[in-house]
Amino acid sequence: MFAQVRPAFAVYAGTAALHLLLLSVMSGPDGPGLREKLLAWDGGLYVDIAEHGYPDSFSYGEDGRLTGNNLAFFPLFPTLIRVVHTVTRLDHGTSGIVAAHLSLIAALVLVHRLVDGLYGRRTATVTLVLLAGAQPMALAFLMSYSEALFLALAAGTLLAAHRHAWLTAGALALLTGLTRPAAAATVAALAVAAGLHLLRERRVTWRPVTAVALGCAGTPLYLWWVGWRLGEPGAWFRVQEAGWGTHWDNGAAFLDFLGETLRRGEGWVAVSTAVLLLGLLCATFLTWHRGTWPPLLVYGTGIVVLTLAQSNYSHSKLRLLVPALLFLLPAARALARAADRTVVVSLTAATLFGCWYGAYMLTAWHYAI
Repeated sequence: MFAQVRPAFAVYAGTAALHLLLLSVMSGPDGPGLREKLLAWDGGLYVDIAEHGYPDSFSYGEDGRLTGNNLAFFPLFPTLIRVVHTVTRLDHGTSGIVAAHLSLIAALVLVHRLVDGLYGRRTATVTLVLLAGAQPMALAFLMSYSEALFLALAAGTLLAAHRHAWLTAGALALLTGLTRPAAAATVAALAVAAGLHLLRERRVTWRPVTAVALGCAGTPLYLWWVGWRLGEPGAWFRVQEAGWGTHWDNGAAFLDFLGETLRRGEGWVAVSTAVLLLGLLCATFLTWHRGTWPPLLVYGTGIVVLTLAQSNYSHSKLRLLVPALLFLLPAARALARAADRTVVVSLTAATLFGCWYGAYMLTAWHYAI
């Protein structure tokens, strides 16, 4: 049993240590400390929900305009923070960081088992290093953010579907829907897995259908609850738009950002963000030609589309993409076929860059997360 989870624990220990070391060194003696960095921005809002609960009304600024509030954030990660606080008696902030780290360990174990079942153990281990260390903004997995929990639940859903454990997959997909609205990609992947299974069986059985129905319930339940709490059916969308300017725009904002940055963009942050997003897009396209398991293809592509086709801040998109997993597979499968020395050198260089990039963005650019 330990041999099966050892790669996940080893990758977690190595990448977490490097992330935190670089973040600590680059934060400097006069700025916020390491703990404050890990609780920055939305991390503090999740902790506030865990400690004080949700507001019961819309929020307005001094000019009378509608503003965002904590109802924009889905409830499962704050609930996990509260559970960690209750069990350990740690303060809520520290509990938020611990909850994220526990979620990351679970995510790495589940991703390793999923990719091992699809492409083999060596590819699975390389994928973990790319996921937790090398990809830009993987540092978010260690912060009091919901990305690690979302990935753990999504990977668990895909793994259960791959093993035809349909009710488990449906329950995990439901929980994913209570973690982030991007769970729509997970539900779509589960529906594809169930559909392919029913086609092979040539008959309709109740477990795959029930799994998809369960998965579809999570996000609508929370949106309904917010609407009921505020007395308006579309309340969540109004809160999200007012606070973060997020709405579906078919990628117009992303294309404007790319065009403006590539034409006359100045500064490392904007240019590197644009280049890295284009690289991740290209890697995603590659997976459509390499025999990827269809549910995984739908999940990863769905996360990419949901992230790039909405009008949220362009500098946050690298963080929003860290659970996508799919675009890591071309590099992981190529490295898995390479010589050991090539793998070690490549992964070391990529991990050093990824850990440095996250620390740089979090310390040098105030809005990177």
